[in-house]
Amino acid sequence: MGAGHGHGHAAGRHRWRLAVSFALIGAFFVVELVFGLLSGSLALLSDAGHMAADVVTLGAALVATRIATRPDTTGRRSYGSYRAEVFASLLAVVLMLGVAVYVVVEAIGRIGEAAEVSTGPMLIVGALGLVVNLIALLMLRSGAGESLNVKGAYLEVVADTAGSVGVIVAGWLVAATGQAFWDTAVAVAIGAFVAVRAISLGRQVFAVLGQHVPEDIDAAAVAADLAAIDGVRDMHDLHLWTLTSGMNVATAHLVTADQKDHHAVLDQARDLLRRRHGVAHATLQVEPADHRGCDEVDW
Repeated sequence: MGAGHGHGHAAGRHRWRLAVSFALIGAFFVVELVFGLLSGSLALLSDAGHMAADVVTLGAALVATRIATRPDTTGRRSYGSYRAEVFASLLAVVLMLGVAVYVVVEAIGRIGEAAEVSTGPMLIVGALGLVVNLIALLMLRSGAGESLNVKGAYLEVVADTAGSVGVIVAGWLVAATGQAFWDTAVAVAIGAFVAVRAISLGRQVFAVLGQHVPEDIDAAAVAADLAAIDGVRDMHDLHLWTLTSGMNVATAHLVTADQKDHHAVLDQARDLLRRRHGVAHATLQVEPADHRGCDEVDW
């Protein structure tokens, strides 16, 4: 029996923020790529790579929010298409790791080579990129705490912000010392920073895809609260997972005393899960005390 049918779609509320950020970063990516090629700066090119990853990630996030809210007409997606947002976050992880690996490989390839780097374009474009990224960060920040999809885009922009700072620092060091080595060193540092952020986001994405218990929910506490409901003798087959950001799901079997009002048990369980534990949708099965067979399921 179902309870708690209201759904909260976190990323959908922030779609306009994703759209504006996509437009800003997409326009600046073209500028940075051109000047990166003209200046010969690996730091600038690496940051342009991050910008490219941002453009794809933000675009995928926008598409995913649209797909997630689209009603299913096939009858085969019983949970809808909410997971599209999680897969968009996974794409962000892959792109961030790809950029990090590319930068490191390019840096290794430059060892022992005398590279010429134009510091003027690095400083100017780095400063402009920093402004663009800060605007995007401010727009995405509020949604990052609510949606894994928006968080993936937000972390991409965080990495780009660090990249813009790195470009400025690299440009200043190269100009001050005359050593192009600093351009490569800063590029590697940016790549490492991006990789760490990607791995952190990746762990969250795989936790959702693996249907782990949400981080903000204590499974033992949920089980104890359900078992303590008036009229419930036992509780088993409890499963808790996240369908998409802001939408935690639960299933459970509740064993009730004979002649107990099942409606009252369902109402209490639904309200408890929603209000105390943040479960948006619960599927609850109420069983009489003499029912046998369900305890044979071991997962």
